[in-house]
Amino acid sequence: MIHLSDLTLRNLPRSVKQPRYDRSSLTPGIVHIGVGNFHRAHQGWYLQQLFNLGIDRDWAVIGAGVRRYDAKQREKFLKQNCLSTLIELTPKQKAAEVVGSMIDYVPVDHDNSALVRKMADPSIRIISLTVTDSGYYFDSASGKLQLSHPDIVNDTVDINRPKTAFGSIVSALKARRDKGLGPFTCQSCDNLPGNGEILREIIISIAERVDPSLAQWIGTYCTFPRSMVDCIVPQTSQNELELVRSFGIDDLVPVTHENFRQWVVEDEYCAGRPHWEQAGVMFSSRVHDYESMKLRILNAGHQVVANAGEVMAIHAVADCMNQRAIREMFYKLQREDIIPLVIPVPDISPQDYLELIARRFSNSAMCDTTRRVSFDGASRHSKFVLPIVREALQSNSSIKGLALTEAIWARMCEGTREDGSEIEPNDPRWNELQHCAKAARTRPRAWLEQSWIYDDLAEVAEFVKSFEFWLNHIWSKGCKSTLHEYLCD
Repeated sequence: MIHLSDLTLRNLPRSVKQPRYDRSSLTPGIVHIGVGNFHRAHQGWYLQQLFNLGIDRDWAVIGAGVRRYDAKQREKFLKQNCLSTLIELTPKQKAAEVVGSMIDYVPVDHDNSALVRKMADPSIRIISLTVTDSGYYFDSASGKLQLSHPDIVNDTVDINRPKTAFGSIVSALKARRDKGLGPFTCQSCDNLPGNGEILREIIISIAERVDPSLAQWIGTYCTFPRSMVDCIVPQTSQNELELVRSFGIDDLVPVTHENFRQWVVEDEYCAGRPHWEQAGVMFSSRVHDYESMKLRILNAGHQVVANAGEVMAIHAVADCMNQRAIREMFYKLQREDIIPLVIPVPDISPQDYLELIARRFSNSAMCDTTRRVSFDGASRHSKFVLPIVREALQSNSSIKGLALTEAIWARMCEGTREDGSEIEPNDPRWNELQHCAKAARTRPRAWLEQSWIYDDLAEVAEFVKSFEFWLNHIWSKGCKSTLHEYLCD
Protein backbone atom coordinates (compact mmCIF):
# COMPACT_ATOMS: atom_id res chain seq x y z
CA MET A 1 0.00 0.00 0.00
CA ILE A 2 1.52 3.33 -1.11
CA HIS A 3 0.90 6.36 1.10
CA LEU A 4 -0.07 9.20 -1.22
CA SER A 5 2.46 12.05 -1.34
CA ASP A 6 4.67 13.96 -3.77
CA LEU A 7 7.52 11.55 -3.04
CA THR A 8 5.49 8.45 -3.86
CA LEU A 9 3.74 9.57 -7.05
CA ARG A 10 6.29 7.80 -9.22
CA ASN A 11 5.60 4.55 -7.37
CA LEU A 12 1.86 4.46 -8.07
CA PRO A 13 0.48 1.69 -10.30
CA ARG A 14 0.67 2.52 -14.01
CA SER A 15 -3.12 2.29 -14.26
CA VAL A 16 -3.48 5.35 -12.02
CA LYS A 17 -3.38 8.69 -13.82
CA GLN A 18 -1.29 11.32 -12.09
CA PRO A 19 -0.19 14.93 -12.63
CA ARG A 20 1.90 15.35 -15.78
CA TYR A 21 3.49 18.52 -14.46
CA ASP A 22 6.02 19.55 -11.83
CA ARG A 23 3.89 20.53 -8.83
CA SER A 24 6.77 22.61 -7.44
CA SER A 25 6.33 24.96 -10.42
CA LEU A 26 2.74 25.82 -9.44
CA THR A 27 1.90 29.14 -7.83
CA PRO A 28 -1.46 30.10 -6.32
CA GLY A 29 -4.15 32.20 -7.95
CA ILE A 30 -7.29 30.83 -6.28
CA VAL A 31 -8.39 30.44 -2.68
CA HIS A 32 -11.19 27.90 -2.45
CA ILE A 33 -13.35 27.87 0.68
CA GLY A 34 -14.99 24.52 1.40
CA VAL A 35 -12.67 21.83 0.04
CA GLY A 36 -15.22 19.06 -0.07
CA ASN A 37 -15.54 16.16 -2.46
CA PHE A 38 -17.38 18.15 -5.11
CA HIS A 39 -14.69 20.81 -5.47
CA ARG A 40 -11.95 18.26 -5.98
CA ALA A 41 -13.97 16.25 -8.52
CA HIS A 42 -15.01 19.40 -10.37
CA GLN A 43 -13.03 22.66 -10.26
CA GLY A 44 -9.88 20.91 -9.02
CA TRP A 45 -10.09 18.40 -11.88
CA TYR A 46 -10.63 21.10 -14.52
CA LEU A 47 -7.54 22.95 -13.28
CA GLN A 48 -5.45 19.79 -13.46
CA GLN A 49 -6.36 19.39 -17.14
CA LEU A 50 -4.95 22.87 -17.81
CA PHE A 51 -1.78 22.20 -15.85
CA ASN A 52 -1.35 18.97 -17.83
CA LEU A 53 -1.52 21.07 -21.01
CA GLY A 54 1.35 23.20 -19.71
CA ILE A 55 -0.70 26.36 -19.20
CA ASP A 56 -2.07 28.48 -16.34
CA ARG A 57 0.27 27.11 -13.70
CA ASP A 58 -0.06 30.37 -11.76
CA TRP A 59 -3.67 29.42 -10.96
CA ALA A 60 -3.17 26.67 -8.39
CA VAL A 61 -5.57 26.41 -5.45
CA ILE A 62 -5.04 27.22 -1.79
CA GLY A 63 -7.68 25.36 0.22
CA ALA A 64 -9.53 26.96 3.12
CA GLY A 65 -12.38 26.38 5.55
CA VAL A 66 -14.16 28.10 8.42
CA ARG A 67 -15.55 25.15 10.39
CA ARG A 68 -13.99 22.94 13.07
CA TYR A 69 -14.38 20.02 10.69
CA ASP A 70 -12.14 21.81 8.20
CA ALA A 71 -9.22 21.79 10.64
CA LYS A 72 -9.29 17.98 10.73
CA GLN A 73 -9.55 17.83 6.96
CA ARG A 74 -6.60 20.21 6.64
CA GLU A 75 -4.44 17.83 8.68
CA LYS A 76 -5.36 14.96 6.37
CA PHE A 77 -4.59 16.96 3.24
CA LEU A 78 -1.24 18.23 4.50
CA LYS A 79 -0.15 14.67 5.38
CA GLN A 80 -0.33 13.86 1.67
CA ASN A 81 0.82 17.19 0.19
CA CYS A 82 -2.77 18.17 -0.65
CA LEU A 83 -3.10 15.38 -3.22
CA SER A 84 -6.41 13.54 -3.73
CA THR A 85 -7.37 10.41 -5.62
CA LEU A 86 -10.45 10.72 -7.83
CA ILE A 87 -12.14 7.45 -8.73
CA GLU A 88 -14.48 7.57 -11.71
CA LEU A 89 -17.26 5.01 -11.48
CA THR A 90 -19.13 3.47 -14.38
CA PRO A 91 -21.05 0.19 -14.48
CA LYS A 92 -18.24 -1.35 -16.54
CA GLN A 93 -15.07 -0.03 -14.92
CA LYS A 94 -13.38 2.05 -12.24
CA ALA A 95 -10.56 4.47 -13.07
CA ALA A 96 -8.31 6.40 -10.68
CA GLU A 97 -6.60 9.76 -11.14
CA VAL A 98 -4.50 11.64 -8.58
CA VAL A 99 -5.20 15.37 -8.71
CA GLY A 100 -2.61 17.89 -7.54
CA SER A 101 -4.12 21.29 -8.37
CA MET A 102 -4.36 22.24 -4.67
CA ILE A 103 -0.94 23.06 -3.23
CA ASP A 104 -1.65 24.27 0.32
CA TYR A 105 -4.38 24.67 2.92
CA VAL A 106 -4.83 27.78 5.07
CA PRO A 107 -4.72 27.25 8.86
CA VAL A 108 -8.23 27.23 10.35
CA ASP A 109 -8.32 30.00 13.01
CA HIS A 110 -11.16 30.99 15.32
CA ASP A 111 -11.08 34.50 13.83
CA ASN A 112 -10.16 33.43 10.27
CA SER A 113 -7.14 35.75 10.35
CA ALA A 114 -4.95 33.41 8.28
CA LEU A 115 -7.68 33.11 5.66
CA VAL A 116 -8.12 36.89 5.46
CA ARG A 117 -4.35 37.40 5.06
CA LYS A 118 -4.15 34.85 2.28
CA MET A 119 -7.10 36.34 0.38
CA ALA A 120 -5.56 39.80 0.77
CA ASP A 121 -2.42 38.60 -1.05
CA PRO A 122 -2.42 40.27 -4.50
CA SER A 123 -1.47 36.95 -6.16
CA ILE A 124 -4.96 35.68 -5.33
CA ARG A 125 -7.37 36.69 -8.09
CA ILE A 126 -10.34 34.37 -7.55
CA ILE A 127 -12.11 33.36 -4.35
CA SER A 128 -14.34 30.36 -5.02
CA LEU A 129 -16.72 28.60 -2.67
CA THR A 130 -18.55 25.32 -2.18
CA VAL A 131 -20.15 25.76 1.24
CA THR A 132 -23.48 24.03 0.35
CA ASP A 133 -26.68 25.86 -0.48
CA SER A 134 -27.69 26.02 3.19
CA GLY A 135 -24.44 27.74 4.16
CA TYR A 136 -25.26 31.12 2.64
CA TYR A 137 -27.26 32.74 5.50
CA PHE A 138 -29.69 33.72 2.78
CA ASP A 139 -33.47 34.00 2.96
CA SER A 140 -34.69 32.86 -0.45
CA ALA A 141 -38.21 34.17 0.22
CA SER A 142 -37.06 37.76 0.74
CA GLY A 143 -33.95 37.53 -1.42
CA LYS A 144 -31.92 39.04 1.40
CA LEU A 145 -29.11 38.15 3.76
CA GLN A 146 -30.20 36.99 7.23
CA LEU A 147 -28.76 40.05 8.98
CA SER A 148 -30.07 38.95 12.38
CA HIS A 149 -28.12 35.69 12.37
CA PRO A 150 -25.53 35.82 15.21
CA ASP A 151 -22.65 34.97 12.86
CA ILE A 152 -23.57 37.76 10.46
CA VAL A 153 -24.10 40.18 13.34
CA ASN A 154 -20.60 39.33 14.55
CA ASP A 155 -19.12 40.02 11.13
CA THR A 156 -20.86 43.36 10.67
CA VAL A 157 -19.84 44.50 14.16
CA ASP A 158 -16.23 43.22 14.10
CA ILE A 159 -15.08 42.67 10.51
CA ASN A 160 -11.50 42.15 11.73
CA ARG A 161 -12.54 38.90 13.44
CA PRO A 162 -15.07 37.38 11.04
CA LYS A 163 -16.79 34.07 11.74
CA THR A 164 -18.15 33.38 8.26
CA ALA A 165 -16.58 32.85 4.87
CA PHE A 166 -18.47 35.91 3.63
CA GLY A 167 -17.28 38.19 6.40
CA SER A 168 -13.76 36.94 5.74
CA ILE A 169 -14.09 37.88 2.06
CA VAL A 170 -15.28 41.37 3.00
CA SER A 171 -12.39 41.73 5.47
CA ALA A 172 -9.88 40.71 2.80
CA LEU A 173 -11.38 43.10 0.24
CA LYS A 174 -11.20 45.91 2.80
CA ALA A 175 -7.53 45.18 3.33
CA ARG A 176 -6.88 45.16 -0.41
CA ARG A 177 -8.73 48.41 -0.95
CA ASP A 178 -6.97 50.12 1.96
CA LYS A 179 -3.57 49.05 0.60
CA GLY A 180 -4.37 50.14 -2.94
CA LEU A 181 -4.46 46.58 -4.25
CA GLY A 182 -6.91 45.36 -6.84
CA PRO A 183 -10.15 43.40 -6.35
CA PHE A 184 -10.74 39.71 -6.92
CA THR A 185 -13.55 37.68 -8.45
CA CYS A 186 -15.94 35.98 -6.03
CA GLN A 187 -17.22 32.73 -7.55
CA SER A 188 -19.89 30.49 -6.07
CA CYS A 189 -19.72 26.86 -7.22
CA ASP A 190 -22.76 25.80 -5.19
CA ASN A 191 -26.11 24.54 -6.48
CA LEU A 192 -28.00 27.79 -5.96
CA PRO A 193 -30.29 29.43 -8.50
CA GLY A 194 -28.55 32.68 -9.36
CA ASN A 195 -25.54 31.81 -7.21
CA GLY A 196 -23.51 34.78 -8.46
CA GLU A 197 -26.25 37.28 -7.66
CA ILE A 198 -26.78 35.73 -4.22
CA LEU A 199 -23.08 35.89 -3.39
CA ARG A 200 -22.94 39.51 -4.55
CA GLU A 201 -25.96 40.41 -2.38
CA ILE A 202 -24.38 38.79 0.69
CA ILE A 203 -20.95 40.38 0.29
CA ILE A 204 -22.27 43.87 -0.42
CA SER A 205 -24.87 43.65 2.37
CA ILE A 206 -22.14 42.89 4.91
CA ALA A 207 -19.85 45.55 3.47
CA GLU A 208 -22.57 48.22 3.63
CA ARG A 209 -22.81 47.74 7.38
CA VAL A 210 -19.06 47.84 7.79
CA ASP A 211 -18.30 50.78 5.51
CA PRO A 212 -20.66 52.07 2.78
CA SER A 213 -17.70 53.27 0.70
CA LEU A 214 -16.26 49.74 0.81
CA ALA A 215 -19.57 48.35 -0.46
CA GLN A 216 -19.48 50.85 -3.31
CA TRP A 217 -15.88 49.86 -4.16
CA ILE A 218 -16.78 46.16 -4.17
CA GLY A 219 -19.87 46.78 -6.30
CA THR A 220 -17.81 48.74 -8.81
CA TYR A 221 -14.71 46.60 -9.13
CA CYS A 222 -15.47 43.01 -8.03
CA THR A 223 -17.29 40.47 -10.18
CA PHE A 224 -19.58 37.61 -9.18
CA PRO A 225 -20.08 35.31 -12.18
CA ARG A 226 -23.10 33.08 -12.22
CA SER A 227 -22.32 29.42 -12.82
CA MET A 228 -24.02 26.07 -13.25
CA VAL A 229 -22.04 23.14 -11.87
CA ASP A 230 -22.84 19.46 -12.31
CA CYS A 231 -21.20 16.22 -11.26
CA ILE A 232 -22.67 13.63 -8.91
CA VAL A 233 -20.17 13.08 -6.10
CA PRO A 234 -21.11 10.79 -3.18
CA GLN A 235 -19.84 11.26 0.35
CA THR A 236 -16.69 9.39 1.32
CA SER A 237 -17.42 6.44 3.59
CA GLN A 238 -15.59 3.26 4.50
CA ASN A 239 -16.55 1.83 1.11
CA GLU A 240 -14.69 4.61 -0.71
CA LEU A 241 -11.66 4.25 1.56
CA GLU A 242 -11.54 0.55 0.75
CA LEU A 243 -12.02 1.25 -2.94
CA VAL A 244 -9.00 3.54 -3.16
CA ARG A 245 -6.94 0.92 -1.33
CA SER A 246 -7.91 -1.56 -4.05
CA PHE A 247 -5.77 0.58 -6.36
CA GLY A 248 -2.84 0.17 -3.96
CA ILE A 249 -3.17 3.75 -2.63
CA ASP A 250 -3.37 4.84 1.00
CA ASP A 251 -5.38 8.07 0.63
CA LEU A 252 -7.06 9.73 3.61
CA VAL A 253 -9.43 11.83 1.47
CA PRO A 254 -10.38 9.98 -1.74
CA VAL A 255 -13.32 11.01 -3.90
CA THR A 256 -15.62 8.93 -6.06
CA HIS A 257 -17.63 10.49 -8.87
CA GLU A 258 -19.65 9.69 -11.95
CA ASN A 259 -18.28 9.83 -15.50
CA PHE A 260 -19.93 13.17 -16.27
CA ARG A 261 -19.06 16.80 -15.61
CA GLN A 262 -20.52 20.09 -16.73
CA TRP A 263 -19.64 23.66 -15.86
CA VAL A 264 -21.36 26.61 -17.53
CA VAL A 265 -20.15 30.05 -16.45
CA GLU A 266 -20.59 33.75 -17.17
CA ASP A 267 -17.30 35.18 -18.41
CA GLU A 268 -17.14 37.90 -15.76
CA TYR A 269 -13.69 37.89 -14.09
CA CYS A 270 -12.32 41.21 -12.89
CA ALA A 271 -8.75 39.97 -12.29
CA GLY A 272 -8.31 37.38 -15.02
CA ARG A 273 -9.05 33.65 -15.04
CA PRO A 274 -7.61 30.32 -16.19
CA HIS A 275 -8.30 29.21 -19.76
CA TRP A 276 -10.97 26.83 -18.49
CA GLU A 277 -12.60 26.57 -21.92
CA GLN A 278 -9.59 24.50 -23.01
CA ALA A 279 -10.59 21.92 -20.38
CA GLY A 280 -14.23 21.76 -21.48
CA VAL A 281 -15.86 24.54 -19.45
CA MET A 282 -18.59 26.40 -21.35
CA PHE A 283 -18.72 30.19 -21.09
CA SER A 284 -22.18 31.46 -21.92
CA SER A 285 -24.53 34.41 -21.45
CA ARG A 286 -27.35 31.86 -21.01
CA VAL A 287 -26.22 30.35 -17.71
CA HIS A 288 -29.72 30.92 -16.32
CA ASP A 289 -31.30 28.59 -18.89
CA TYR A 290 -28.72 25.82 -18.38
CA GLU A 291 -29.07 26.26 -14.64
CA SER A 292 -32.87 26.15 -14.74
CA MET A 293 -32.91 22.95 -16.77
CA LYS A 294 -30.42 21.27 -14.46
CA LEU A 295 -32.01 22.41 -11.19
CA ARG A 296 -35.46 21.31 -12.33
CA ILE A 297 -34.75 18.02 -14.07
CA LEU A 298 -31.77 16.82 -12.00
CA ASN A 299 -32.00 18.50 -8.58
CA ALA A 300 -35.79 18.39 -8.24
CA GLY A 301 -35.67 14.92 -9.78
CA HIS A 302 -33.24 13.82 -7.10
CA GLN A 303 -35.81 14.70 -4.43
CA VAL A 304 -38.55 12.84 -6.33
CA VAL A 305 -36.48 9.67 -6.38
CA ALA A 306 -34.60 9.81 -3.07
CA ASN A 307 -37.49 10.76 -0.78
CA ALA A 308 -39.56 7.85 -2.09
CA GLY A 309 -36.52 5.61 -1.70
CA GLU A 310 -36.05 6.60 1.92
CA VAL A 311 -39.69 5.87 2.76
CA MET A 312 -39.50 2.52 0.97
CA ALA A 313 -36.16 1.60 2.61
CA ILE A 314 -34.12 1.68 -0.61
CA HIS A 315 -30.49 2.58 0.11
CA ALA A 316 -29.10 3.90 -3.19
CA VAL A 317 -30.42 6.18 -5.92
CA ALA A 318 -29.52 3.64 -8.60
CA ASP A 319 -31.58 1.02 -6.75
CA CYS A 320 -34.52 3.44 -6.71
CA MET A 321 -34.28 3.74 -10.49
CA ASN A 322 -34.37 -0.05 -10.71
CA GLN A 323 -37.65 -0.02 -8.75
CA ARG A 324 -40.32 0.16 -11.45
CA ALA A 325 -42.83 2.30 -9.55
CA ILE A 326 -40.24 4.95 -8.62
CA ARG A 327 -38.66 5.00 -12.09
CA GLU A 328 -42.01 5.40 -13.85
CA MET A 329 -43.14 8.07 -11.37
CA PHE A 330 -39.89 9.95 -12.09
CA TYR A 331 -40.55 9.87 -15.85
CA LYS A 332 -44.25 10.74 -15.61
CA LEU A 333 -43.68 13.65 -13.25
CA GLN A 334 -40.83 15.02 -15.37
CA ARG A 335 -42.79 14.80 -18.63
CA GLU A 336 -46.07 16.18 -17.29
CA ASP A 337 -45.04 18.66 -14.56
CA ILE A 338 -41.46 19.75 -15.18
CA ILE A 339 -40.35 19.54 -18.82
CA PRO A 340 -43.21 21.76 -20.10
CA LEU A 341 -41.69 24.55 -17.98
CA VAL A 342 -38.06 24.06 -19.07
CA ILE A 343 -36.53 26.49 -21.59
CA PRO A 344 -34.48 24.58 -24.21
CA VAL A 345 -30.75 25.32 -24.52
CA PRO A 346 -28.77 25.20 -27.78
CA ASP A 347 -26.99 21.86 -27.48
CA ILE A 348 -29.56 19.50 -25.90
CA SER A 349 -33.35 19.28 -25.72
CA PRO A 350 -35.13 18.90 -22.36
CA GLN A 351 -36.27 15.41 -23.43
CA ASP A 352 -32.73 14.30 -24.25
CA TYR A 353 -31.45 15.88 -21.04
CA LEU A 354 -34.06 13.88 -19.09
CA GLU A 355 -32.72 10.66 -20.63
CA LEU A 356 -29.17 11.70 -19.73
CA ILE A 357 -30.20 12.31 -16.11
CA ALA A 358 -32.06 8.99 -15.93
CA ARG A 359 -28.91 7.18 -17.12
CA ARG A 360 -26.80 9.01 -14.56
CA PHE A 361 -29.22 8.22 -11.72
CA SER A 362 -29.17 4.56 -12.83
CA ASN A 363 -25.37 4.23 -12.65
CA SER A 364 -25.14 1.11 -10.47
CA ALA A 365 -21.44 1.67 -9.77
CA MET A 366 -22.27 4.85 -7.86
CA CYS A 367 -23.13 4.30 -4.22
CA ASP A 368 -25.00 7.61 -4.05
CA THR A 369 -27.34 7.14 -1.12
CA THR A 370 -30.92 8.28 -0.78
CA ARG A 371 -29.90 9.69 2.60
CA ARG A 372 -27.26 11.99 1.07
CA VAL A 373 -29.60 13.22 -1.63
CA SER A 374 -32.42 13.75 0.88
CA PHE A 375 -30.24 15.70 3.32
CA ASP A 376 -31.36 19.26 4.12
CA GLY A 377 -34.66 18.68 2.38
CA ALA A 378 -36.17 21.95 3.59
CA SER A 379 -33.55 23.87 1.65
CA ARG A 380 -33.63 21.58 -1.37
CA HIS A 381 -37.41 21.49 -1.74
CA SER A 382 -37.61 25.26 -1.27
CA LYS A 383 -35.01 25.88 -3.97
CA PHE A 384 -35.60 23.05 -6.43
CA VAL A 385 -39.23 21.87 -6.22
CA LEU A 386 -41.45 24.68 -4.96
CA PRO A 387 -40.42 27.25 -7.59
CA ILE A 388 -41.69 24.77 -10.20
CA VAL A 389 -44.97 24.43 -8.29
CA ARG A 390 -45.45 28.20 -8.31
CA GLU A 391 -44.70 28.53 -12.01
CA ALA A 392 -46.98 25.60 -12.84
CA LEU A 393 -49.85 27.18 -10.91
CA GLN A 394 -49.32 30.48 -12.70
CA SER A 395 -49.41 28.78 -16.11
CA ASN A 396 -52.24 26.37 -15.27
CA SER A 397 -49.91 23.41 -15.77
CA SER A 398 -50.00 20.07 -13.96
CA ILE A 399 -48.91 19.97 -10.31
CA LYS A 400 -50.17 16.49 -9.47
CA GLY A 401 -46.76 14.84 -9.39
CA LEU A 402 -45.17 17.80 -7.62
CA ALA A 403 -47.83 17.68 -4.89
CA LEU A 404 -47.14 13.95 -4.57
CA THR A 405 -43.44 14.70 -4.17
CA GLU A 406 -44.18 17.06 -1.29
CA ALA A 407 -46.46 14.46 0.32
CA ILE A 408 -43.73 11.81 0.12
CA TRP A 409 -41.24 14.22 1.69
CA ALA A 410 -43.71 14.91 4.50
CA ARG A 411 -44.08 11.17 5.02
CA MET A 412 -40.28 10.77 5.09
CA CYS A 413 -39.90 13.49 7.73
CA GLU A 414 -42.17 11.56 10.09
CA GLY A 415 -38.97 9.66 10.80
CA THR A 416 -39.76 6.00 10.07
CA ARG A 417 -39.55 3.91 6.93
CA GLU A 418 -42.30 1.56 5.86
CA ASP A 419 -40.22 -1.39 7.04
CA GLY A 420 -40.30 0.10 10.56
CA SER A 421 -36.67 1.30 10.64
CA GLU A 422 -35.83 4.77 11.89
CA ILE A 423 -34.79 7.61 9.61
CA GLU A 424 -32.04 9.40 11.48
CA PRO A 425 -32.23 13.21 11.68
CA ASN A 426 -31.41 14.47 8.23
CA ASP A 427 -32.04 18.21 8.25
CA PRO A 428 -30.76 21.16 10.33
CA ARG A 429 -34.38 21.68 11.44
CA TRP A 430 -35.28 18.00 11.69
CA ASN A 431 -37.11 18.23 15.04
CA GLU A 432 -39.40 20.93 13.71
CA LEU A 433 -40.04 19.03 10.48
CA GLN A 434 -40.72 15.80 12.32
CA HIS A 435 -43.18 17.46 14.68
CA CYS A 436 -45.17 18.84 11.73
CA ALA A 437 -44.93 15.55 9.82
CA LYS A 438 -46.40 13.63 12.74
CA ALA A 439 -49.23 16.14 13.04
CA ALA A 440 -49.86 15.88 9.29
CA ARG A 441 -50.55 12.16 9.57
CA THR A 442 -54.07 13.00 10.71
CA ARG A 443 -54.23 16.61 9.50
CA PRO A 444 -52.19 16.99 6.28
CA ARG A 445 -52.55 20.77 6.19
CA ALA A 446 -50.33 20.94 9.30
CA TRP A 447 -47.35 20.23 7.05
CA LEU A 448 -48.20 23.06 4.67
CA GLU A 449 -48.61 25.49 7.56
CA GLN A 450 -44.82 25.70 7.81
CA SER A 451 -44.78 29.21 6.36
CA TRP A 452 -40.97 29.34 6.24
CA ILE A 453 -41.17 26.63 3.56
CA TYR A 454 -44.54 26.99 1.81
CA ASP A 455 -45.53 30.62 2.42
CA ASP A 456 -48.54 31.41 0.20
CA LEU A 457 -48.80 27.89 -1.25
CA ALA A 458 -50.65 26.82 1.90
CA GLU A 459 -53.55 28.99 0.71
CA VAL A 460 -53.70 27.71 -2.88
CA ALA A 461 -56.69 25.37 -2.95
CA GLU A 462 -55.56 23.29 -5.95
CA PHE A 463 -52.17 22.52 -4.41
CA VAL A 464 -53.55 21.92 -0.91
CA LYS A 465 -56.25 19.54 -2.17
CA SER A 466 -53.80 17.48 -4.19
CA PHE A 467 -51.25 17.36 -1.37
CA GLU A 468 -53.88 16.25 1.16
CA PHE A 469 -55.14 13.53 -1.16
CA TRP A 470 -51.67 12.06 -1.70
CA LEU A 471 -50.55 12.22 1.92
CA ASN A 472 -53.75 10.56 3.12
CA HIS A 473 -53.28 7.88 0.46
CA ILE A 474 -49.65 7.27 1.51
CA TRP A 475 -50.60 6.82 5.16
CA SER A 476 -53.61 4.62 4.45
CA LYS A 477 -52.26 2.42 1.64
CA GLY A 478 -48.48 2.87 1.58
CA CYS A 479 -46.03 4.59 -0.73
CA LYS A 480 -45.82 1.92 -3.44
CA SER A 481 -49.60 1.68 -3.75
CA THR A 482 -49.77 5.47 -3.95
CA LEU A 483 -47.23 5.53 -6.76
CA HIS A 484 -49.31 3.00 -8.69
CA GLU A 485 -52.40 5.17 -8.12
CA TYR A 486 -50.50 8.15 -9.57
CA LEU A 487 -49.22 6.15 -12.54
CA CYS A 488 -52.69 4.83 -13.39
CA ASP A 489 -54.28 8.26 -13.28
